[in-house]
Amino acid sequence: MYRPSDVLATVRMLQEEHLDVRAVTMGIHLGDCVRTGMQETADAVYLKIASKAANLVRACDEVSTRYGLEIVNKRLAVSPASMLLEGRSRSDALLLAQAMDRAAEEVKVDLIGGFTALVQKGLTSGKQLVLDSLPEVLSQTHRVCASVNVGSTKAGMNVDAIRVLGRQILKVAEASREQHGFAAAKLVVFANIPEDNPFMAGAFLGPGEPECVINVGVSGPGVVKRAVDRVVSEYPDCTLDDIAEEVKHTAFRVTRVGELVGREVTERLGIQFGVLDLSLAPTPRVGDSVGEIYQAMGIERLGAPGTTAAVALLNDAVKKGGAFASSSVGGLSGAFIPVMEDHALSEAIEKGWLSLEKMEAMTAVCSVGLDMVMLPGDTKPETIAGLIMDEAAIGIINRKTTAVRVIPVPGGVYGDRIDFGGLFGSGTITNVVCPTGAERFVNRGGHIPAPIQSLTN
Repeated sequence: MYRPSDVLATVRMLQEEHLDVRAVTMGIHLGDCVRTGMQETADAVYLKIASKAANLVRACDEVSTRYGLEIVNKRLAVSPASMLLEGRSRSDALLLAQAMDRAAEEVKVDLIGGFTALVQKGLTSGKQLVLDSLPEVLSQTHRVCASVNVGSTKAGMNVDAIRVLGRQILKVAEASREQHGFAAAKLVVFANIPEDNPFMAGAFLGPGEPECVINVGVSGPGVVKRAVDRVVSEYPDCTLDDIAEEVKHTAFRVTRVGELVGREVTERLGIQFGVLDLSLAPTPRVGDSVGEIYQAMGIERLGAPGTTAAVALLNDAVKKGGAFASSSVGGLSGAFIPVMEDHALSEAIEKGWLSLEKMEAMTAVCSVGLDMVMLPGDTKPETIAGLIMDEAAIGIINRKTTAVRVIPVPGGVYGDRIDFGGLFGSGTITNVVCPTGAERFVNRGGHIPAPIQSLTN
């Protein structure tokens, strides 16, 4: 039974508090597109994507109009490109990526994910090719996003692949020097990557997924922030228990709205509904910030002692509310901390309150990891590899997803301010407090074995 107060609360979320569906992502299986020649394979990929996703944007727009709810991004996620690149060349990899890019443009989606390799236990020729071709693929396409999974709780950590990625991230950034290294913003390095994630740049269609599926990412940091504001205003002496309870109820309402939209879109398209990912993904606009939620809780300066606990409270309450609202909650579902996409976090970096090391602590309890962090252009590849290893270790030991999306800005130095525009936002270049000193450890390479936590059978 719906109570009038619940209906009014939902109306308020739509009209006043920036509630939106952040992403409707269609997953498309491409395994049947492999042909003898790469041009034929690329053509088959283009045709399948263009056919399957032909009506995606129209269906989303119709649902958006019906409910008065903005669907910000329409996206695609395809099978890992490495599966289609076994025995191919670097020119073949670019040909495939360009076919994906053209198909995404044809169906008018914002981004397409799936230039992906899962290398946690080792490399094949196709996976190696994905890593090798990242600079030209990400700099010479507009909509293609890439992801690499370098570790898991079951498999441990592939340090050899991480060392390669430390170098490749710098090359990706350099290949897009005129855009301040923007191409690196389309690459995420994961541990424990989820195969039903609708959020970019890490979306792809996992091997356990169906032929075609719709996953929905619902955001709403503005909604949660206003809810916390109301509790604090009405009950100035409220406890953290009270705040957690309000966040949980708000997440429940947001999830119900997302479920409605997702199932309506899938019904119109006649395909399977996958998961609803309730992740508080911010945008650069004021009032739509995850950082502002922590401030509303009482963390006046983001990065102060207690910030990590605030992240843990928010992340847990969001998951509890979402899980109660739908049996299809999946993906990442929690609180993101993408620095450039969140004006409050970006401001904390600029003022020196929030360091990269403090963010690393926050990633132990947030939804993902170090996200949209800009580094100086002369950052060493071993430093980037070390950051990836640290994040992967947090994820592997704690059985959670962690990730690194860093952007070394060519020619940029600590303190420079860079603006990418749109949802990618702007921010200040930060730095590692101790950027050198672990080169010998990183360069040993090899593989960090799976932890004892992996023995769960």
